[in-house]
Amino acid sequence: MFLELKPLFYPWYFANSKPDSLYIDSVVLVLNYIETYGDTTTPQTINVYELDQSNNFRSDTSYLIRKDYFTYSSLLGSRTITPSMLNDSIKAYKDTTVNQLRIRLDNTFGQRLLSYDSVSTSVNGAYANDSAFRSKFKGFAIRSMSSGNAVMGFDLTGANTKLAIYYRYNKNVQIDTTVTYFSFSGNFCAAANYIQRDYVGTPLETALGGAAPDPVVYIQNTPGTFAKLKIPDLNVINNRLIHRAELIVEQLYDISDSTFYSPGLLYLDASDPTITSPYKFRTIPYDLSFTASGALNLGEFGCAPVISTDGAGNKIRVWKFNISRYVQHVLTRTQSLYDLRLFAPFSINEKYGIPPGTDVTATIFVNTTTTKGRIRVGGGNHPSQKMRLRLVYSKL
Repeated sequence: MFLELKPLFYPWYFANSKPDSLYIDSVVLVLNYIETYGDTTTPQTINVYELDQSNNFRSDTSYLIRKDYFTYSSLLGSRTITPSMLNDSIKAYKDTTVNQLRIRLDNTFGQRLLSYDSVSTSVNGAYANDSAFRSKFKGFAIRSMSSGNAVMGFDLTGANTKLAIYYRYNKNVQIDTTVTYFSFSGNFCAAANYIQRDYVGTPLETALGGAAPDPVVYIQNTPGTFAKLKIPDLNVINNRLIHRAELIVEQLYDISDSTFYSPGLLYLDASDPTITSPYKFRTIPYDLSFTASGALNLGEFGCAPVISTDGAGNKIRVWKFNISRYVQHVLTRTQSLYDLRLFAPFSINEKYGIPPGTDVTATIFVNTTTTKGRIRVGGGNHPSQKMRLRLVYSKL
């Protein structure tokens, strides 16, 4: 995770405006803890680095979570924690609360912040304005360094996200102690996430690629995985009246599902080889459409699961994607048969329209968050919970 924390205003002054009269006690990075996805009992070591000054880290730019844009080398601090402890009460100077991750940073870094002043013409003038401050400090890189088994979530705009600078200063010939906070503002502080998946040695790595139908399909939220679905015999069926055509996808139960829960929604779209733009996929023609309010009919389409049971009596999620009108047009030979894609995106840009008509590029939001959520479902070759297309029809 990358972020900037800055003074509340400029020009900024510490309690004593003379840098040579300020003495660091400690400097602590504090993050507002929200939740953990996964195993909360496995320790994780969190390192905090300073972003290199060569980075162009901007608050007016959105960064992809699949790409690591930034460089960092200077280690400022480290802490090993278990996620389950993050909602414990914390008692600190002028700051007693819960839901904090606190990482003490190197005092040399803290003293450096105290050494800056608010005079723009000074060599150490970093607090005159935002540009001056960014020329001295580009922000933090926060990275999990160990093989933990969870993803922790933090609210950057929360009251508990701040850089706490504890220091002493001369006050009426005496030494007094205080604390100053640098905070995060979405209006002028930059932030980015980089999520890297490592599938080495996992069942998913074995399942990747290949032309044979898979017994198990692994779906993981963005940035995650997808499955290519083929229904090769659909376009050889003669025309008939389709009352219902639904693609049925069943969860394969595992005890770990209670810890690594499923994505909220799954999504189905189509791969269209005729599209020449960067977006090679389109919404399912006819069946996925915008409502009068401007929202997509994701619920009617079948993106949300229903709760059912498997043969052993375990509760599972079942998705039933309604592709009735699309299938009807395939059978009447007025619509091409596409390969389909099943996945669990946060958002996606793709083509929307009825071929061969004019398409528009639509931005579609599916799940409410990235990263969290994974599920195993039966593939086309599963012995008991096979992914299948169910047709209810009348002959003509």
